[in-house]
Amino acid sequence: MTATPIHGHADAAASAEVRVVGGREVVWFRIAGGKHHGAIGANGSATVERAVQLAGRLQIPLLGELDTSGAELREGVAALHAWGQLARGLVRLSGSVPTLLAVTGACVSGPALALGLFDHVVMTEDAFAYVTGPESVAEFTGMRVSRAELGGAAVHELHSGVVSLVVRDESDAEDALAHLLWYLPDHSLSDPVRCQTHDPTDRDSAVAADAVPTLATSSYDIRVVVRDVLDADSFLEVRGRYAPNLVTGYGTMDGRPVGVVANQPSQRAGTLDIEASRKAARFVAHCDAFNLPIITFVDTPGFEPGRDLEWRGMIRHGAQLVFAYGRASVPRIGVVLRKSYGGAYIVMDSKAMGNDLCVAWPGAELAVMGAGQAAAVLMRRASDEEATAFQADYTERLLNPYVAADRGYVDAVIDPAETRSVVASALAALGSKRERIQPRKHDNTPL
Repeated sequence: MTATPIHGHADAAASAEVRVVGGREVVWFRIAGGKHHGAIGANGSATVERAVQLAGRLQIPLLGELDTSGAELREGVAALHAWGQLARGLVRLSGSVPTLLAVTGACVSGPALALGLFDHVVMTEDAFAYVTGPESVAEFTGMRVSRAELGGAAVHELHSGVVSLVVRDESDAEDALAHLLWYLPDHSLSDPVRCQTHDPTDRDSAVAADAVPTLATSSYDIRVVVRDVLDADSFLEVRGRYAPNLVTGYGTMDGRPVGVVANQPSQRAGTLDIEASRKAARFVAHCDAFNLPIITFVDTPGFEPGRDLEWRGMIRHGAQLVFAYGRASVPRIGVVLRKSYGGAYIVMDSKAMGNDLCVAWPGAELAVMGAGQAAAVLMRRASDEEATAFQADYTERLLNPYVAADRGYVDAVIDPAETRSVVASALAALGSKRERIQPRKHDNTPL
């Protein structure tokens, strides 16, 4: 591995260099060690800031490793100011080149906020990150928690969504960064590199077809479908334990890297909640920034109901997903597998949101709601026999993909076993897609 050091202010805890990862040049920085466990002052922050600036000038990815106890206490506000400058540099780099970070130890106080600015964060099992530590929590709330309970890798993997992958040690973390980088281009003006594949695009998707039960309420693992439709052994799930009712990840189709968003019926019936909406919105925006086509697999009964969800902002967070899809200009293909109801039908990249191709399996149900829910609303005073007859009629007339296809809301109803070949053909046709972007200072994402 060749590396070219980036010369800057001397600081034992910070270093930066241009190195080769997976055959590609990247800017690599490291904050760790030193006298005070990676505590970073103005000089160390300046070194990393130079790395950020160089990645922007060279238009190559920025990768880093972090193990820091925070801003250097002995430098006071100067250290805070330096971290602020670094954060601003990361913001300016966002969406321009891929930014990937490995946390291999501590990441606490203000610098922990930087984790939210990277495209992907990998953490080792023993790493931890938090803005306010256990002592502050105990003083403010009276609750005593350990570092692992407050901000361990498992916490961020399951609850906060900060972490994309959790690995065993530092060596595995570097491998994970290289694996993530493999799907991404050097910068936003280039396409991801295609690879050779021996998986024919006209292969049938019989495994995917058999994996989906006919009964709309039966559970199954959507990842079986995703893996069968994509090139063999190409799927990498990210943020898998966070909001598991929705799956996000990378894969390839005919050797071309793509992003995947899919409802997960085996978790919370595949409903959309706040966390799932935020997870999907962030990933869709990321794929759009780096020219990855997006394939969306839809099987959801709708948004999850609940007073707590509404109070916490289901409307606002659901709108984040609407906004992300509506803004995306990369090729987008939607596959409705079994059901797509209500507001979730709209936000899961429906035809109305501007996708390039929307296909459905023959048993798919596209409607405002299911037959039972519709009967509960419209037939509240009816007898059991009348309600049963209503549901049968509702199912026959409305709960099928052909009504949507007649109106142009679905482009085609396809044989499930042909899903891979249909999606691959569509992606090939959309390879030269370009959209005119509306000129403006910036949009106003519903954060």
